[in-house]
Amino acid sequence: MEPKKYSFFAMLARMKYIERWALMRNSVKENISEHSLEVAMIAHALAILGNKRLQKSYNAEHAAMLGLYHDCTEIITGDMPTPVKYENNEIQSAYKQIEKAAAFRLLNMLPSDLREEYEGYFIESPEDKELHRLVKAADKISALVKCAEEIKAGNREFCSAESTLQEAIKNLHCPEADLFMEEFFPMYQLTLDELN
Repeated sequence: MEPKKYSFFAMLARMKYIERWALMRNSVKENISEHSLEVAMIAHALAILGNKRLQKSYNAEHAAMLGLYHDCTEIITGDMPTPVKYENNEIQSAYKQIEKAAAFRLLNMLPSDLREEYEGYFIESPEDKELHRLVKAADKISALVKCAEEIKAGNREFCSAESTLQEAIKNLHCPEADLFMEEFFPMYQLTLDELN
């Protein structure tokens, strides 16, 4: 008897085909695979900053994994532009339901004995509330990095998004994000020669 085959990882590999910033003219395209790696690294850094500077006890590796998987449902839903997704409460609520259905669809592509291991990355749990807050901040910082890169390349299309994201990050009242913005974000605006 041939073993059953599962499509979970083949589906995740398709993250590289889902482009972000669909409504914007991009100098360099960005896909959700690239974005998710950056969010994972920043979420990890935010957790470490919280642990080292703010006496928190975050699981930094778990924060990174939550960041890595935070947009996986977009393989099924596509990347809904932020202005559309947050247009009103009805659209936002409906989109959350669509995301949840997409998450279960992906989880069902795993063998049943592995599903439970991955469920926490796709379905928010109350015990991970603080880590999801860090992932949300990391997601916004990653988007701000994209804006900075586009503006640095001479693309003014991202100026308004940059201002909106800077304000959104401040409004999160996330001290870990504030530390990252103060100590690390300014370096994203430098050239390679200036970084050395």
